[in-house]
Amino acid sequence: MSTTREVAIREQVNARLQNSNDGVDMEAPVTVMSSETVYRGVIFHIDDRKVALADTDGGEVTVHRQIIVHSPAVVMLVHDEVRDRYLLVREYRVGPNAFAYGLPAGLMEEGENPEAAALRELEEETGVRPSDSASARIESVGDFYSSAGMTDEVLHIYVIHLADWVDGPRHFDEDEHVQSAWVTWDELTHVGIRAADATIAIQHEQIRRLREGLDSK
Repeated sequence: MSTTREVAIREQVNARLQNSNDGVDMEAPVTVMSSETVYRGVIFHIDDRKVALADTDGGEVTVHRQIIVHSPAVVMLVHDEVRDRYLLVREYRVGPNAFAYGLPAGLMEEGENPEAAALRELEEETGVRPSDSASARIESVGDFYSSAGMTDEVLHIYVIHLADWVDGPRHFDEDEHVQSAWVTWDELTHVGIRAADATIAIQHEQIRRLREGLDSK
């Protein structure tokens, strides 16, 4: 929910943006004229859409877009507070077509709370779970579109600080293969993570470490 200050800032910024108006009324709602699913996969589908944008003369401008319709996801930077270590994963990623370093992550189930999804995916993917509810401090980094120009996927990014945790069995999907290990902050920041969502979480945690004067370890 937006604060009063955020609303006021948007109004000021929008007024300046209007100076570059090319005829489209960006204060008016948009209308989806048609939407056809042209591909359906296991975890996402692609819709072909025509969308009507209102113009300042009372007419409409039609734009044609494709969108990847995808479930929301959670991404977690997991911190062992006692040993000052972080949980790193490695798995095959089809985008770079490589075994890529990253952070624990996964898709939310329908109706699931993002924080609950984060803890569930953490345990399923790595076997790690807090010893009890008081052992985990879950810090929200924010909610971000993974690529607003092509998908509706929203990423809920967290830093989870664990005061105590237990290690149990992992539960992978049928075609999922994930390695995981605890690493130092220095190893985490130099191993070569290139995923945008993991980078956001790591930079957020880096600010905390700088504020608290923590040395790289």
